[in-house]
Amino acid sequence: MVFSSSSKKVQENEAKDPSAFVDHETSSDDGHDVYQTSEGRRQIGLVSAIFLIFNRMIGTGIFATPSSILSSSGSVGLALFIWVAGLIIAAAGMAVYLEFGTALPRNGGEKNYLEHVFKKPKFLVTGLYTGYVVLLGWAGSNSVVFGEYILNAAQVPVNRWNQRGIGLACITSAFLIHGLALKWGLRLQNVLGVIKLIILLIIVCAGFAALGGQLRIEKPHNFDNAFEGTTGSAYGVVTALYNVIWSFIGYSNANYSMSEMKNPVRTLKIAAPTAIMIVGVLYLLANVAYFAAVPKEDIVSSGRILAAQFFRNVFGPKAERALSVFVALSAYGNVLSVIFSQGRLVQELGREGILPFSRLWASNKPFNAPFMGLFEHWLVSVIIMLAPPPGDAYNFILNVISYPLSVVNVFVSIALIWIYFHKEQFNWNPPVKATLPVAIFFFLSNVYLVVAPFVPPPTPELNQYKSLPYYLHCVVGLAIIAAGGVYWVFWAVLLPKLGGYRLEKEIHKDAEGWTRNVFIKVPKHQAPVEGSSF
Repeated sequence: MVFSSSSKKVQENEAKDPSAFVDHETSSDDGHDVYQTSEGRRQIGLVSAIFLIFNRMIGTGIFATPSSILSSSGSVGLALFIWVAGLIIAAAGMAVYLEFGTALPRNGGEKNYLEHVFKKPKFLVTGLYTGYVVLLGWAGSNSVVFGEYILNAAQVPVNRWNQRGIGLACITSAFLIHGLALKWGLRLQNVLGVIKLIILLIIVCAGFAALGGQLRIEKPHNFDNAFEGTTGSAYGVVTALYNVIWSFIGYSNANYSMSEMKNPVRTLKIAAPTAIMIVGVLYLLANVAYFAAVPKEDIVSSGRILAAQFFRNVFGPKAERALSVFVALSAYGNVLSVIFSQGRLVQELGREGILPFSRLWASNKPFNAPFMGLFEHWLVSVIIMLAPPPGDAYNFILNVISYPLSVVNVFVSIALIWIYFHKEQFNWNPPVKATLPVAIFFFLSNVYLVVAPFVPPPTPELNQYKSLPYYLHCVVGLAIIAAGGVYWVFWAVLLPKLGGYRLEKEIHKDAEGWTRNVFIKVPKHQAPVEGSSF
């Protein structure tokens, strides 16, 4: 859905700044929106793309969530099954995003895919997605865990403020590194990705040793009756599945920065499947290792330091402290990866002129990086990180991020299903296809994840929160998306009506070599130019 202003308007803008308004077009021959970027902006190669996904997926989930997953599922067997189910859902999601990413290879991710399909009411999808991007602090959760593991390594008691103070330092340094030194930020992400890979390989190898009886405690025998204690609670299963899916979040991370990739279609086709296969295998083997070395009751009571307890049982107390440092580094790598991508989503909204003071959020000046987009995500993450009460902070942040993503994925999968039934309308022929059954499976999986959390826990003791209502993250998540709808009402409906204008889009190419959509105000009495669409 691309709009064009009159040739007079084009000439006026070109006269003001010839370098900032070039190649004014509406759409390409295949019906897709025109999008251009300069080759000098393409700094992400195949290895960096793999680590963008790898770092986003492997944060602290595999180290911090197995305890709550076992507690919610009730048994070792069901917990492992839920991990497999989460991997299958993530693989389906990866396939859906791979098809969209190779068809529309540009920065922005889901926003581009939803706008490409859902064009009425005009700009509604844009408004809803704006609330989702701007008001969610994705980097907050792993910043909290970073603080917890650092304090555990230092043998300092964890309280509300020392944990979050260290988390604040974590997210602030990640923001400054990516905002001031883009290349060094990418290099640091890659180094931390290698460290994560080494940590998981050590856990997997130690797990095989534990299965053979090489332990400093009595062998726990968790696999002797693997399904003993299995819960029949829908609430418990969906809570466990949410934790697993949180650990797999990131399979779409490279989609947000495709305009900065070298050979983006080929890179994504290799990077996404490679990353998810490596992560899936490592996750399953790491869980087997935990169950081989830590008694079931200790896993349930270990909270977010299960990996540290695993190392203590296999290698001794000194190894536990060292592992805590490594897991903290893993969390830091995830924070770097998250803020890198989310800052670019904010920048894309700025480039389209959707946000107030859009030029500020859209610019790469003065550090050749989206500094202000990164700053916006830093600010929201800090607020979300500091707000929840002690004990509930990590679970609440995790769920309030995961839940809206499931809502978005429902509509992303609907969009692809709709395209499959209207291929001629969209002239759709991407290099990679997810297939209709995979898209339907991904849709049904996310519908379940959207609806099931409203089912109350059978007993108050099973509530995952200590002092918050079990459904609070669902309400907050929906409110965040709804806030984008409210913004749309004012920005795209009420203000144009009161001001006597209509919003249209035109494509600009700025001095940095990137095209961007710009919303302009056109008087209602002015007729659309030939070739415009509404």
